Amino acid sequence: LQLQESGPGLMKPSQTLSLTCTVFGGSITAKYMAWTWIRQAPGKGLEWIGYIDYSGNTYYSPSLMSRTSISTDTSNNRVSLQVNSVTPEDTAVYYCAEGGMEYWGKGTLITVSS
Repeated sequence: LQLQESGPGLMKPSQTLSLTCTVFGGSITAKYMAWTWIRQAPGKGLEWIGYIDYSGNTYYSPSLMSRTSISTDTSNNRVSLQVNSVTPEDTAVYYCAEGGMEYWGKGTLITVSS
């Protein structure tokens, strides 16, 4: 499996962040598969954001669930992450990973700054 994140790079506060993770080498809807989003802010540890499973069930970190949404685009084999009303505290490298955390993308840096 290979995973590749893509996103806007630089954002302004209050905007909506939309990231995509394109999966190569496997179907995102394969049975028992799940897809996770994780982020790492500068100088901090990894933070789990949430995941979506092969049935479309979603699970979110309590600290982010009020403004986070994860969805799939099965026609393009992609998993998407949306974070509303971003602030500078959302500045981080965002990663997508296969549910077992064995396969990760390289990450994409999102910087929120006015």
